[in-house]
Amino acid sequence: MRDNDSAIVPSRVAVVPATDLATGPWASLSAAWRGSVLASLGVLSFSGSFPATVFAMRGFDPYLVAIGRAAVAAVAALVLLLVARAPLLPPRTQLRSYLVIVAGVVFGFPLFSGLALDAGASVSHAGVVIGLLPAATAACAVLRGGERPRPLFWVACGLGAVAITAFTLSRGGGHATGADLLLVGALVSAAVGYTEGGRLARETSGWRVISHALVVAAPLTVPATAALALTTDTRPDAVSLAGFAYVGLVSMFLGFIPWYAGLATGGIARAGQTQLAQPLLTLLWAWLLLGERFGPVTVVAALAVLVCVAMTQRARS
Repeated sequence: MRDNDSAIVPSRVAVVPATDLATGPWASLSAAWRGSVLASLGVLSFSGSFPATVFAMRGFDPYLVAIGRAAVAAVAALVLLLVARAPLLPPRTQLRSYLVIVAGVVFGFPLFSGLALDAGASVSHAGVVIGLLPAATAACAVLRGGERPRPLFWVACGLGAVAITAFTLSRGGGHATGADLLLVGALVSAAVGYTEGGRLARETSGWRVISHALVVAAPLTVPATAALALTTDTRPDAVSLAGFAYVGLVSMFLGFIPWYAGLATGGIARAGQTQLAQPLLTLLWAWLLLGERFGPVTVVAALAVLVCVAMTQRARS
C-alpha cells in the first residue's frame, strides 16, 4: 500500500488539493511521460555533479568530498523528516533494500567518480562515460525490478552504449584507462542504487526513500567526515565550498526526490533512459564552468546519445 504523504504533512504546510493535480496539462500526460519529466529534473540536477566535484576537490580531499557530501545531505534529510513528522528510520522489512541504496549511491558512486576525476579524467570525458548508466540501470531493472521493455527499447539502449563505448576507446588509445575503470565502478554502483530506490519509490514517496537512505548511512558518514576533516589537508575557499554544497545538497539529496519519483511513475528502465541526456548537459557545464575544450568526436558522441533518448521515449515498457 502506498504511503499517504498528506497524512504526515503538518497542518501549517499548504497542500495542493488533489483535484488541482487531477486536471490540467500534467494530468493529461501518461504515467510514462510524467515519469520521464520527473526523472529529467533529477538528471538536470545530477549533470552538475562532476563540475561541482572538481570545484570541491580544489579545497578538500577527494575522500572527504565523497563521504562528506552524504553527511551534509543527511542533515538536510533529517530536517525534512522532522518537519514532515515522518518516521526517521524506514521499516525494518525494507532495511536490506536501503543498505543496497547506501552502498550504491551514498558510497559507491561518489567515491568511484571522485577518485576517477582525481586520477585525471576530465569532466567531459567522465560525463560521456557515465552515459552508459541508463543501459546498466535498464539491465538492473530487468533483473531486479521485473520490467520487460519492448525490443525497440533495447535497440536504442544498445546503440547508446555502443556510441559511448566507441568514444571512450577512441579517447584512450584503444584501451580503457584506470580512470575509466573507476568510472565503470561508479556507473554500476549507481545503476544498482537507482534500481533499488525506484522499486521502493513504488511503495513510498521518493523524498522518503533518499531521506531514509541518508539517515541509515549517517552513523558511518558523519563520524568518517569528522575524522577526514581533522586528518586531511583542507584549503576551503568560496569556490570549493560552493562545489561541496552542491554535491551535498543537490546531487546527493534534492535531485533524488524527482529522480526516484520518476523511476517509480514511468518505470525504472524507461524513465531511467532520460539520463542518456546527461553527457550533453555535463559537456555544457564543463565548457561554461571549467573552460574545458573538446573536439568533434565528443560532440558527435553526445548527439548520438540524444538520438537514443528520443528512441527510448517512444518505446513503451
